[in-house]
Amino acid sequence: MTPQGHDARPAALADAHQSTRDGALLRGVQACRDFVKQVLIIAWIETRKIKRDPTELVTRAIQPILWLCIFGVVMNRARAIPTGSLSYLDFMVPGILSQSVLFIAIFYGIALIWERDLGLLHKFLVSPAYRGALVTGKAISAGLRAMSQAIIVSLLGLLMGAHLNFSPVAIMGMLLFIVLGAAIFSTFSLVIACIVKTRERFMGIGQVLTMPLFFASNAIYPLSLMPAWLKLVARINPLTYQVDALRTLMIRGGQSSMGISLDLGVELLVLIGLIMLGSWMYPKAIR
Repeated sequence: MTPQGHDARPAALADAHQSTRDGALLRGVQACRDFVKQVLIIAWIETRKIKRDPTELVTRAIQPILWLCIFGVVMNRARAIPTGSLSYLDFMVPGILSQSVLFIAIFYGIALIWERDLGLLHKFLVSPAYRGALVTGKAISAGLRAMSQAIIVSLLGLLMGAHLNFSPVAIMGMLLFIVLGAAIFSTFSLVIACIVKTRERFMGIGQVLTMPLFFASNAIYPLSLMPAWLKLVARINPLTYQVDALRTLMIRGGQSSMGISLDLGVELLVLIGLIMLGSWMYPKAIR
């Protein structure tokens, strides 16, 4: 064989490897595009449901309004809970907003049970859509719904005299954490719905979970007042990190006790883990 033949074989192999890598890269890019497109379609479909019953957003705002107007006013006057340089009203507004987001998202999974009973879930599962896209799209739609509560609670807090921060950076950060929080608890709700499979059991479990998640956080009192065991529970509660971030962003003079970077990191890790778990369990909802 000539030297030219020896030189040609490695060159041909290198070209083949490069072509394979390029093809894999193109397939990866196309898969990412398809995933994002499917997520946006599912989120759009879920968000359109609000048009059928927009009063749902208003009725869900009743509970946080009562908390602020009754509990918040009384505790602000009593000054029984030390909140540092913040008034108790300032301290409480982000916590009640987080509570509102939690209460909206934690019952989101009941829609999965309705879809299964109506036969829609089977159609989703036989479609070529990614399971992760189905779960992520529903999570994003829950975050979009929760934004309405941010408007209601923020306006009410402002009318009551809370010192809110309306800088563009603060508003964008607040919306980001609201979407993350709603996505986390709605995905957690979907996982529960895949396990229990009946509306009655789901509603019972949802009601049992909401109060412990709310009270085992820093929503209405600081972590420093908690006993050691409750402080440990609060540290593993995603709601704690959402409240900490919102309190830092929403309130003028608010300071994070754990750091915005840690709040964001924990929220993202929990959300990714729940999306992976929900994607794996999604087909089990029909069994």
